[in-house]
This record gives sequence, C-alpha cells and structure tokens, in this order.
Amino acid sequence: MSQNLHPMLNIAVRAARSAGSIINRAALDLDVLKVASKGTNDFVTEVDQAAEEAIISTLLEAYPGHAILAEESGRQRGSKHSDYLWIIDPLDGTTNFIHGFPVYAVSIALAFRGKVEQAVVYDPTRNDLFYASKGKGAYLNDRRLRVSKRTRMSDALIGTGFPFRKGDNFKRYLKIFEEVMQQCAGMRRPGAAALDLCYVAAGWYDGFFETGLSPWDVAAGSLMITEAGGLVGNFTGEADFLYQREVVAATPRIYGQLVQMLTPYTRVIKEAQEADTSPAPAEGAASGPGAQDATAAFVQSTADADPTAAPARKVTRLRKADLPATDDAPF
Repeated sequence: MSQNLHPMLNIAVRAARSAGSIINRAALDLDVLKVASKGTNDFVTEVDQAAEEAIISTLLEAYPGHAILAEESGRQRGSKHSDYLWIIDPLDGTTNFIHGFPVYAVSIALAFRGKVEQAVVYDPTRNDLFYASKGKGAYLNDRRLRVSKRTRMSDALIGTGFPFRKGDNFKRYLKIFEEVMQQCAGMRRPGAAALDLCYVAAGWYDGFFETGLSPWDVAAGSLMITEAGGLVGNFTGEADFLYQREVVAATPRIYGQLVQMLTPYTRVIKEAQEADTSPAPAEGAASGPGAQDATAAFVQSTADADPTAAPARKVTRLRKADLPATDDAPF
C-alpha cells in the first residue's frame, strides 16, 4: 500500500493480516479442524478463536486502554469504558470456511464515541485488503473504491444473506426475496456479510440487504460504503442499523429503491405497530446527498449498548434499557 495510513488503521491492518495467516494455514488441512456449534447452523472453530486472540493481542499491545467487542469473546478484554472500541469478527463466513468454500474474511473496525472511524476487511484467500479511514476514502489494496453508477433497479446486481438460524422468519424473507428478485438484474448470496458490504463499495454489487446481522458483521463494511460514496441504513432508510439486526446498503439511487421495497418488511415497524408504542414511520428512503452520512453515527455509544441483543420496539435511538437480554427472538 503506497498510501500513508492512519496509525490506528496500520495496527488494524497488521492484526488482520496476522489473523489471515492463521486462517490460511488452517485452510490447508480442514479435516483436522475442531468445530463447535453455537446454535442451529451457527458454528465456531478453533481457528475463529485463534484468529481473534491474535487480533486482540495485536490491538491491545498497541492500545492497552481501548475497549474490545469481539464475536467469540464479547467484551472480556480491554478497557470497557474507553471512548475507543474495536469491533472484531475474526472469521466472517465460518460455515464457508468449514466447507472449504473460499469466501470468508477478517473484519476489524474502530469506533470512537460510537462512530466508526477506521475499518479493515481482509480476504485471506485472495490477499485482498479493503480499508477505510473516515473522510479519507475507501480502498482495495492501492485502488480507490467508488460505488457503481447504476441508477435503475432493473440493471442492478443485489447481494443478500439468507436467514439460517432457528427462529428466523423464513416466510418473511421469501417475500422480500421474491419482490427484489423480480425487480433487479440478479441476486447473489456468497455468505460473508463483511465482504458483501465491501463488494458494494467496490461497485461489484449495486446493493445489499440482510437481516439478523450483529455489529461485528457490519461495522467495518459500513464505513467502506460511505467512504466509497454509498448509503447504508436499516430497512426504513435510517441510520439506526448497527443494533437493528437489519441492514441495506447501496449506491444512492439504488438505495432509495431498495428501501422503498424493504420498508414494509422491517421488524422495527412491525413490532411498533403490534405494541402500539409509537406511530409507524412513513415509508420511503433517505436517498439523496443529505443521507450520505447515514452510516457515520451509530445509534449510541457502543460502549453502553448490548450489541448482541434484539432491537428495540420502535424506530428511535436505542438505550440499554430497551434491549432484551438475548438475541434469540424470531424476526
């Protein structure tokens, strides 16, 4: 990389490459891999854990006072009350990895007071490094990334992720899938959301949507999107996506059209109507230039929220008290 990187981003790159080396070595002999189940179709391997340990060690060696939020170890490491929070997925796409399907990645983001400012997504099978610093652009290796210029849904290639956990609302997803599929040029589901978001930033997809995602799945990729000129939000087009377990990202014109399709299916609206706690928000999208910052601010200080919990029951800024204790509620 010829670009002079922010010191914190440099550390994240070093941590991601270290984890990638562990993953690549393990990929050479998958038959001896030890796999455990966290739930239905939700797996963790010794590689996830070793990669995560390598990342955390690298980050805390450089910044011992920072907070850590990692998929496998949660908040057990680091300083829990720091303004700086590293959000880590050591191996996004574990199911692909277990099967030898070469679509998985390391995802590392740094949030300062709830806003992601540095991001790295490393694809170890291709040695592709996606990275972004807030206000400095998004890059793949040495190439500046820009979202695609397509404006019509009929021309758009859309990425998605299938629901796979017990309790997911498969019927709801099939309705979404049917509607989007009939209006776009094609749909793809490789199986690693961190890479999917980078593919939107690179212009390889024109849009992406998925439900059931956790903060470590989307934190780094969301900065790639906005730094590449795209938009990201929840299904109603608002910035509260990190803890809503639903995300849509796209080039601006496609974003507006996707949000219009996805708004009726948002869990937040459905629950708000059922609970009658607040009026349902108007359908539509923030698709113009004013929405460019839709991803910059996460819904609150990430140091105070429970990121593994289900979303609150209305479209608003989340508070810790609003969040249930588990993330097992069905969509």
